[in-house]
Amino acid sequence: MKFARFRLFGAILLFLTLVILLTTGVAHLLRQNPVEPLEGRVIPREGEDKIEIVNAAFLEGWKGKQVIPTPEVDLFTIIRRLSLALTGAPPSLEELRRLDTLEEDADPLQSWLDHLFADPRYHHYFAERLNRAFVGVEPGPFLVYRRRRLANWLAEELAANRPYDAMVRDLIASEGVWTTNPEANFITATVIQNGDNKGPDEVKLAARTARAFLGISLDCMQCHDDKFGDHWKQSHFHELAAFYAQAEMTLTGVRESRNKDYKTAYLGQVDPEVVEPSVPFQKELLPDTGNRRLRLAQWITHEENRSFARAVVNRTWALLAGRPLHSPVDDIPLDGPFPAGMEELTDFFIAENHNFQALIRMIAASEPFHRDSRSVDPDNPVTQAQEEAWAAFPITPLRSEQVAGSVIQAASLQALDQESHFFTRLRRYGETREFVKRYGDQGENEFAEEAGTIPQRLLLMNGKLVAERTEPNPITNSATRLANYSPSNEEALNAAFLATLTRLPNEREREHFLSQLSTFRKKGRERAMADVFWALINTTEFSWNR
Repeated sequence: MKFARFRLFGAILLFLTLVILLTTGVAHLLRQNPVEPLEGRVIPREGEDKIEIVNAAFLEGWKGKQVIPTPEVDLFTIIRRLSLALTGAPPSLEELRRLDTLEEDADPLQSWLDHLFADPRYHHYFAERLNRAFVGVEPGPFLVYRRRRLANWLAEELAANRPYDAMVRDLIASEGVWTTNPEANFITATVIQNGDNKGPDEVKLAARTARAFLGISLDCMQCHDDKFGDHWKQSHFHELAAFYAQAEMTLTGVRESRNKDYKTAYLGQVDPEVVEPSVPFQKELLPDTGNRRLRLAQWITHEENRSFARAVVNRTWALLAGRPLHSPVDDIPLDGPFPAGMEELTDFFIAENHNFQALIRMIAASEPFHRDSRSVDPDNPVTQAQEEAWAAFPITPLRSEQVAGSVIQAASLQALDQESHFFTRLRRYGETREFVKRYGDQGENEFAEEAGTIPQRLLLMNGKLVAERTEPNPITNSATRLANYSPSNEEALNAAFLATLTRLPNEREREHFLSQLSTFRKKGRERAMADVFWALINTTEFSWNR
């Protein structure tokens, strides 16, 4: 009996503790208590000069194409774009409140990027986005390939802000066991486990290298010369593949064997011939010493090889804005013409010694990234010409994991990051995985211009994730917590809009929802706030990058 009373007392105490925590937590986030301040950053004068050079290129491009840029968006819209691109989820209400703590002379955009760059969510999410370009999304050969190990290695490199060229050299010239030397998985991802050749696949590596690191597509040149007037030859592809011919699998992992040759039969030939390694352009940059893969790695990342820098500029722009400067992202013409701003960004990236964070900062500070996706005149909507010139920010659908991340984050007033409870992170992982499986994953074709499908809309309307994350639940769902502990309906509504759409409601929205909320009390208010969250999640705005 005493034990039963003790358990009852413990349960009551736990319940009261949760109520206090939830109540103070909501008050804490509704501007009633201070939050941890956001460290401010001030842009030095030389940084402003570099930004002006890049922006001048875009302004000149708009002038030449006679397009008028849309107005500049507010800070919260830019914050949402960056958070979705770098972490896969919008900012939490808690994080947005931290913007109020910035000193007056601090640059809020660059200060926000400081916050994101220090966040493990950026390290792991962006590592996965890069990983898709480096090794694709296939599971790869059993035993000798660990995709997750490679992704974790990339995350560590991003956390340390290691120069991008150094990362790529390690990938191409990697040696050792794929578990203790995770960068070697770039090679082992292509290992052939059946047939006469049981080592890495030189053909796959050549195609992947050209696309991911040079931004050029040589896949079709495997079988014939280019038939569309370009200067690419079949020999270019196989001479590039020959650099990988001496990579082999041993008991100690990936190693170079100088006794191996690369052979192929060119179009029209019967017997294969030995192909010596050679690069398809700027041969003078290829080092004379070192093993084949090391020489290739040094040539690709050479500061005078603009194709390398241009490729990462184009891909990073696409990862941040949802669409590359030049499309397709991995088929940039070697000699141009190039879109406005691309060469200036390439110059900047090379001058910054391939500093990846510096490139992201520059793109985020550029004029196109600050343009609105809508016209101020409803009778004259944004034109295709404006979007193509980046005079208007193009609206693109969120990726499946970004949609899942948005739903899950909206259900929490605090950021769901590495500081979250283990079970919270485990639940998020399971929910995201299940949602992506049902919503669909574009895989490597992540920049294809596709609209949402009917099954995707139905999944948001009737799916398990949205239902569980919006239903009345005072422990896990922000809708219920706001309904029960917000000082007023207006405070609750503002918080709901910020948590889901990263903006405050306009006058029409405010009037509509407040009129609905005012008719409910107690439990009915919980259901009403759940309906508000459900409605906001099912807006087109929620699942698109505006």
